[in-house]
Amino acid sequence: MALIGRALRAGYGSHAVLGGIDLTLDPGRFLCLLGPNGAGKSTLAHALCGLLSPGNGATVLLDEANLTHLSPRARAQHIGFLPQEIEPGFSFRVDETVELGARVAHPQPSREDIYAALAAVDAEHLAERKLDALSGGERRRVLLASVLAQKPRYLVLDEPTAMLDFEHQVGLFEVLRTRCEAGLGVLVVTHDLNLAAQWADSLVLLDRGRIAAQGRPHEVLTTEILTPVFGPHFQLLSSGGRPVVVPR
Repeated sequence: MALIGRALRAGYGSHAVLGGIDLTLDPGRFLCLLGPNGAGKSTLAHALCGLLSPGNGATVLLDEANLTHLSPRARAQHIGFLPQEIEPGFSFRVDETVELGARVAHPQPSREDIYAALAAVDAEHLAERKLDALSGGERRRVLLASVLAQKPRYLVLDEPTAMLDFEHQVGLFEVLRTRCEAGLGVLVVTHDLNLAAQWADSLVLLDRGRIAAQGRPHEVLTTEILTPVFGPHFQLLSSGGRPVVVPR
């Protein structure tokens, strides 16, 4: 019972971005995907959700079933995906926007589910406002609520804290941690090494389309592992037994 990518070589056109990656997201686990720009993080997230071909000889399995054999609605009932960049292209009310997201997976979502998703990201008070009247951070929270309203079993979120202030970044990771403890599998693509270190069960570090390291935060966030990937301009501290990365 897991979301499993095997030998993933996804890319764009004839250009393969990933170099044959194996990755497993188990229920109840919080995994953060790290790496520099261009490492293949977003490509991997898209491939795991069935939005890109995984490549020749590669497969993505959802609870032992081939993901490509499932209908879009069936996928949405199991996997909620928030891309890094999204322009809705419409100006519905916030509650209508979340309802549309929920309808991807469920034909008749309840108002309770819609408002529960908004409350989870501190956006319930925005319910009657128009989406295009919100700030970038508020809009990002609403789009995240539309994914939560699907009530999926796995969440794959690409840079979900983009444009969020610090309070809402921490609040989001708290929500995701709670969802993990309730049994959801959560994968977050992030550039924030410290949020990942404080909240995730495990980290996967990508570099040039391959896994450079994976394991618990203190196993991945070491000088020996980070320096070849990010360069030497950092130092490692510790907070509550978890590593903290700061500029040198």
